[in-house]
Amino acid sequence: MKKSFRGLLKDGEQQKIRLSTNDGLTGYRIVKLQLMPELPGTADSEHVVQVFTTERTAAIPTASPSINFNDPTLVAAALTGNSTNITQNISQSIIIDNMKFNQDIFITHTDAANANLVNYYLELEQIKLNINEGTVATLKDMRGRE
Repeated sequence: MKKSFRGLLKDGEQQKIRLSTNDGLTGYRIVKLQLMPELPGTADSEHVVQVFTTERTAAIPTASPSINFNDPTLVAAALTGNSTNITQNISQSIIIDNMKFNQDIFITHTDAANANLVNYYLELEQIKLNINEGTVATLKDMRGRE
């Protein structure tokens, strides 16, 4: 079974996607992450969207975003760029497909060029976890470790 989420993120914003259950035996894996600027073709933008298994407690950097694949709480990252001077735009996403989680996830956005908004579409595959997998996934999410 697949679940999808969509939304509009402001520059420097973090949104919580509620997934946790009482028993922790329902897990998820990201299948798709796509971005689309709110105002395509009208303003320069460099959108960076990241999905984490833990909440970002510090402010989301808006001037110079960084993507760190060594962060064990990062489960997906996407980039899209839009330029009024260039006809070819950039867009890519990387999903860490072996990551299973059963708790809430957090999606962040930074626009390095301006303070524009971006739309996101996130598709998750629902996975039934056994008791051991559920316990491990919960502990990883709580500790923020691999």
